[in-house]
Amino acid sequence: MSWLKSMMEKEPPEPTNPIGTVVIGNIEPDMHDTAKEAVRKALKRAGFKTIDAGKSAPIDVFVQKIKENNANLLALSVNTVPAKNQLPKLVEALKAAGLGSVKIIMGGAAVKKEDADAIGALFGKNKEEAPEIAKKALGK
Repeated sequence: MSWLKSMMEKEPPEPTNPIGTVVIGNIEPDMHDTAKEAVRKALKRAGFKTIDAGKSAPIDVFVQKIKENNANLLALSVNTVPAKNQLPKLVEALKAAGLGSVKIIMGGAAVKKEDADAIGALFGKNKEEAPEIAKKALGK
């Protein structure tokens, strides 16, 4: 029933003075966007500008959205093993595009803290932790 509650939550207003810009999404082929949406709304409520890359987003879409929006944070919802297997490729694509300084936070059913540690990301278990982890990633 909690998934229904999160789906019914109102869209938070855009922050007037954002504390950071976050690109958020699910790496292809992950089509599960319920958790991503809950985290996106939590981050927005906490004062972050959020840019949704969508579900099953190709790696180049993340790179493009980060560049277009001058984002300083990438939030990933990783709910399938095939999506988890894309993480090293994503990190390499960010470095190749000169975006190695972009901080990554992640969570989801297919990943653990060790997976986040392996790519230099911060790990969160749920939407409640996301804003604090995002602030920590940006040193706020």
